[in-house]
Amino acid sequence: MEIKDFEVEQWMNAWETKCTYNVAETCVYSLSLDQLFALCGGDKNAFLDAFARRSLTYGDIEGRPDLLAGISKLYQTVEPEHIIPTHGAAGANSLVLSTLVNPGDHVVSVMPTYQQLYSIPEMCGADVSILHLEKENGYHVDVAALDALCSAKTKVICINNPDNPTGALLDGDTLEAIVEVARKYDAWLMCDEVYRLLTQTDDYSESVIDLYDKAIVTSSMSKVWSLAGLRIGWCITKSPDLRRDLLSHRDYNLISCSLFDEAVAAFALAHAPAILERSRRIVRDNLAVLKEWVASEPHLSMVDPEAGTTALVYYDYPVPSYEFCTRMIESSGALVTPGDCFDEPQSFRVGYAYSDNTDDLRQGLAAISSFMRTLEAGE
Repeated sequence: MEIKDFEVEQWMNAWETKCTYNVAETCVYSLSLDQLFALCGGDKNAFLDAFARRSLTYGDIEGRPDLLAGISKLYQTVEPEHIIPTHGAAGANSLVLSTLVNPGDHVVSVMPTYQQLYSIPEMCGADVSILHLEKENGYHVDVAALDALCSAKTKVICINNPDNPTGALLDGDTLEAIVEVARKYDAWLMCDEVYRLLTQTDDYSESVIDLYDKAIVTSSMSKVWSLAGLRIGWCITKSPDLRRDLLSHRDYNLISCSLFDEAVAAFALAHAPAILERSRRIVRDNLAVLKEWVASEPHLSMVDPEAGTTALVYYDYPVPSYEFCTRMIESSGALVTPGDCFDEPQSFRVGYAYSDNTDDLRQGLAAISSFMRTLEAGE
């Protein structure tokens, strides 16, 4: 099967190791093992010694019990048997969509969003309808427009909450309305929730898995939990039939997840409040710096992100976004992601939580400003 180039990932592959300021990073500033155990108060040496004595078998095929228990506590109505561990959220999205979608199915996906949510269904031979999230509406889902795109043939509706790249957050009322649309057409509702829980005031924020029996959600240890190197993700469904199908498809490319990765993830989730407090502080402090910077640059604008770690920043220079971002990193060392990766021209995506020191972010943004001064000078 053919699939379109994954533009965001190919851009990052080309430039991520060549930048001075990675203002494209989408994870909250990643933790080291030393930092994780210092933050959570655990005994690192005892943990590592116990693991070193383990036989390196496949482990728990359907997921380590304490990992599943830790994930289930992030939701209101999820039980461990609803969860399937995967290789990151990317693995979860791929597993769900390639399992659900067949040639000729009708799929509705929002855009801009993570490209998996529409390119994988296209690869599977689906008829994909795009619901464009409008800047003027804060990139929130227009429920009436969503309803108009759906029909009795609609099998899957794909959303992203909070949204990447815009940082838009769908509140409970909107999620309930989207669920009603899915229920009206008896469609599966898939939601990539990899940024969920960021910028919230408590440990719970709305998830469609708690609202609808045909919801499927995906997430991972990467963005919120600052542990992308673990490569642990998950998908959740309350449908026993779909769970069986997902596990059957997973058998072809993932027997089980890493013993070490699952052990560290389980430890981290057992201390979720401490990590969430750190992540929310970083997001809150750095977002204030980003907003101040955008307001100071007359050629830039953005809709303030409501959640997550990313923002879509628009510019008014007559330069296509790939050229704009390539010239930027080559001249200033600042890496951002071209808006055209999301079909949003004249813009770039910023990741603003890549450091726990706001001065680091200020330096990265200053490098972007320095590049823009060269554009204004005609260089």
